Amino acid sequence: MMQCMATTAHTSPATLQIMVASAQSLDESEAAVGLLSAAASTPEHASHHRTFSAPAPSNSSGLDIVIQNPTPHRLPEGENATPLEVIGTTASDKLVIVMVGLPATGKTHIAKRICRFLSFFHDIPSQIFNVGDYRRQLCGAQMPSRFYDPTNEEGRAARQMACDTALADLVEYMKQDGVRVAAFDATNSTMLRRRHILNAIRSSGLGVKKMFIESICDQEELLDENIKKVKLSTPDYRDMDPEEAMADFKQRRAEYMKVYQPVEDADGSYIKIINSKQFIVNNIRGYLPLKVVHFVMNLHTLPRTFFLTRHGQSEYNLLGKIGGDSGLTPAGLEYARRLAEFAKGYIAVDPNASPEEGDDAAGATPQTRPCRLWTSTLRRTKETAQFIEHDAQNYTFDNGETGVWVQFRQRERRNLDELWHDV
Repeated sequence: MMQCMATTAHTSPATLQIMVASAQSLDESEAAVGLLSAAASTPEHASHHRTFSAPAPSNSSGLDIVIQNPTPHRLPEGENATPLEVIGTTASDKLVIVMVGLPATGKTHIAKRICRFLSFFHDIPSQIFNVGDYRRQLCGAQMPSRFYDPTNEEGRAARQMACDTALADLVEYMKQDGVRVAAFDATNSTMLRRRHILNAIRSSGLGVKKMFIESICDQEELLDENIKKVKLSTPDYRDMDPEEAMADFKQRRAEYMKVYQPVEDADGSYIKIINSKQFIVNNIRGYLPLKVVHFVMNLHTLPRTFFLTRHGQSEYNLLGKIGGDSGLTPAGLEYARRLAEFAKGYIAVDPNASPEEGDDAAGATPQTRPCRLWTSTLRRTKETAQFIEHDAQNYTFDNGETGVWVQFRQRERRNLDELWHDV
């Protein structure tokens, strides 16, 4: 699928993306705004890097009609060029990531994002071992907060059993051949627990790299939002009264705080994430660990919105040809103009912002949010984005800094030239 994309700034409350793939008509293009899945049926998905002739149908005069398609777009780097950065690992690279932090600090979210990033973009097998899931299988869900009291011997023994069971599965997973990453997701709140994890990994003879990721959040508004949006919907609090569940979870967190010990240099390699804004990195070396650190430091903690759209009708779409690098038809250009209006009047408008001070409700100027625009290097996607405006505006980012932001600044990415609907 040939594409064009737009995204927001990393400090925006949402990420906006537009992906443009082929459209057969203006009506079809309009219907496809925001729908990537509809692109699967276009003829441009039928072949890649081949020249071929369509079956020879007969017209009304009985003559065979043969449509010769042009050579599809070829990568200048060659047929075997690596489309995404997957170079740098060796056949023996293995990494175990141990999450650390009090409940509701985003550990599971971070672990999931890391594994998805490594798996999708680097084709590295990655798996999360969530001790909470093991604990629910062993002890059941909806355990009261006193279960997590460090003086509760029965509860502590059950949690240790869940930890060891998850560790055993992690070790078996890491024994498999090839590059792979495992994330051990739990509070791991004491130095004793962290040493136990490291010793278990060392005694297995794996010889893997290890690093800690500690997530710290001491802002009450962020904690309350995370508890309400994430924790209260887990099996531990499903179908419970929200107020009762909130009180129980905060008490559970207080039980962990009684024994919590932050990660220190003696623990080894680590990165501390403080309120998703401040980072402390200690003794991180190697391709995979540094790749994880770079990714974590650029993680978004707020939801983003992605807008996906197909490119306007191309000349080859109209002729039934596959591949090539044709421009847009008049219908495709009309779609591009309407897309520019949609981008300015809807995508760039912040739905959560209040009107500027002094504006009347009826004639208020809507507040904008910073957006990015991505296209492939193909002509039809660039022409689809040509009417989108690139206004410069002052914007105050999450860290308090104010700078000039160029709205929908376009970036052409060769990696987007060929994305197939069935991959």
